[in-house]
Amino acid sequence: MKVLVLGATGFIGFPVAQALARAGHIVYGLTRSEANAQRLAAEEIIPVIAEPTSASWHHLIAKLDVVIESIGGFPDLAQASSAILTDVSASAAKLRPPGAPRLSYIYTSGTWVQGDSRTEIVSDTTPLGTPVQLTAWRIPLEQAVVTSTVLNGIVIRPALLYGRGGSLLAPLFKKAAEEGKVAWYGTPGGRFALVHADDLADLYVRAAEKAQIIGGQIFDAANDFTESVDDFLQHLVQLTGAKAPYEFIKPSNLFEEALGATLLLRPYLARALLGWTPRKPGLVDGLETYYASWRALQ
Repeated sequence: MKVLVLGATGFIGFPVAQALARAGHIVYGLTRSEANAQRLAAEEIIPVIAEPTSASWHHLIAKLDVVIESIGGFPDLAQASSAILTDVSASAAKLRPPGAPRLSYIYTSGTWVQGDSRTEIVSDTTPLGTPVQLTAWRIPLEQAVVTSTVLNGIVIRPALLYGRGGSLLAPLFKKAAEEGKVAWYGTPGGRFALVHADDLADLYVRAAEKAQIIGGQIFDAANDFTESVDDFLQHLVQLTGAKAPYEFIKPSNLFEEALGATLLLRPYLARALLGWTPRKPGLVDGLETYYASWRALQ
């Protein structure tokens, strides 16, 4: 297959592009900098230097099998993601040869759309209630993807990522290492829904390879079990030698509120339809390895 990854040097996009290349596919990686282009080329990923919201890369749409949207870091991510979907749809309708299969489009959402609850267990097909406010905008965009009449739309919702560079946990690791303090948002008793970056990348490969038979599906990407936030924070204190006890911080913005959310997630569609099985140790069990990996990248 020929696959283009938007956001190919990001915490999600880079492992995904690497995994697709290892699986034998021709992978294009969109990046906005020359330095990152060299990083992609070294991984046998064909670099494309462009803004994801521009049409300068759209000539590739005529020959691609899959586009994976995993962008981040935009001042208005909602507007950017919506614009990309609209523009890719228009270009696919215009540029794809007659009789060509629909271009598969895998949109990266997130499990925060499932909301914040310490009592209700949810899965891929649970009707959405009240999402975490930060990501409420993703719900109509998800629906626009999976109901597209031009694209073969698929949505993947990663849970909180761990491993490699630390993802959203990186600031916590940094504070523990530099200030000797462990603090997180919310209140005691919360739980994390989690997925390792490498396991998530494996799911994207499986989804891309079977895209033509899973169009219209939304997959939650998470481990089979949630983990105690308190247990994780206590282990981090012990591992780093930070000052005990750990603390909880009152959120001061929507992002911090999202970080403090609990999701009791039991996803099953990726297992049932794609044979996906997360293999990495959990966050707490593998914390020493994951923290050491983060330290090595500093």
